[in-house]
Amino acid sequence: MKAFLIDVNECSGCYCCQMACKDEHCGNDWSPYAKPQPDTGQFWGRLEYYERGKCPQVKITHIFVPCQHCENAPCIDACPVEGGIFAREDGLVIIDPNKCTGCQLCIDACPYECIFYNAELNLAQKCTGCAHLIDRQSVYAPRCADVCFHDAIQFDDESKLDTSGTETYHSEYGLTTRVFYKNLPKKFVAGTVYDPNTNEVVIGADCSISGAAGNKSVTTDEFGDFWLEGLGEGEFTLTISSGGKTKTLTGDTIGKDIGYGDIALS
Repeated sequence: MKAFLIDVNECSGCYCCQMACKDEHCGNDWSPYAKPQPDTGQFWGRLEYYERGKCPQVKITHIFVPCQHCENAPCIDACPVEGGIFAREDGLVIIDPNKCTGCQLCIDACPYECIFYNAELNLAQKCTGCAHLIDRQSVYAPRCADVCFHDAIQFDDESKLDTSGTETYHSEYGLTTRVFYKNLPKKFVAGTVYDPNTNEVVIGADCSISGAAGNKSVTTDEFGDFWLEGLGEGEFTLTISSGGKTKTLTGDTIGKDIGYGDIALS
């Protein structure tokens, strides 16, 4: 079974994957795999961009999202045409351009928003895993993986990929996918601790967090900064202490990362 392995930490946000997908499919008819992708309005493999936290504690995250080639694909169940959408023996899910009626039910069924409507051709379209290249046997990877110079995107037989510690993107959807992700971002709480009396940063302050978001402890670095990373979503209590002084803050990481900026320890 074929699979993608995407390591979010290795992605530099160069967008080569997204551009290579457009280059491969725009203006090219790869029937019976897919008709040409429109020049605009569709990204069969898109690079999502996230700014997380608040200045100056900010992280930028890029996540490449092709069709997830689900084993229990809701698009297949939604298609009213027998064989209109099918999973190949190697696991790649294909929309048959010769059978698609353009009803768009599959578009509504895909929670990843990875299926698009081509109004000119009256077709639903999406990532094919570049099956037209894979089937040549001399080509072993779709264009997105082929151009990724950091190997953030890998493609191979699942047995040849190191999928240990990987996750499903948006696991809350309850789907089993052929795209495995490493290092999907977790929540963080960060800040810079300073002494308002001396107007200097506090080095080595103990910073601990507890609660539903997780339980972690770190000390501030030479810049007075602390990063409590790898947290879940939930409420928390943050305790900062140094030199007999203690400060307690409460908050939550539900749907957000926390960058406190400067925190006065007095």
